[in-house]
Amino acid sequence: MKRLKTILGKLYRSSWLKYGLVTLFAVILIGFADQNSIWNHYRNKQQIKELQEEINRQTNQYNRDKNRIKQLDTDPKAIEKIARERYFMKADDEDIFVLSDDKPFEPQSENETVE
Repeated sequence: MKRLKTILGKLYRSSWLKYGLVTLFAVILIGFADQNSIWNHYRNKQQIKELQEEINRQTNQYNRDKNRIKQLDTDPKAIEKIARERYFMKADDEDIFVLSDDKPFEPQSENETVE
């Protein structure tokens, strides 16, 4: 025990250890615990990257929609195509047949008696 006290006393008296501990404490404080820490900067950069990707996606969608609106304003056949496909509109002399992919109803058993 006496030996441990002498070792700790020598370490406490050495000036480089004091500066080293203060420097280590400052690095930990600046790197992780501070509001403007390196960790927070990293998280903010990741968030900025995600938001920039979202901006790019929204810009592309806006450009596609803008071109589509321009096409609808200039081309009456485009309006007719959308009306026929989405809203099942037809001309007066036409008939429309809507085909469904739904499965027909099948009874579970041929015997209809209840047990």
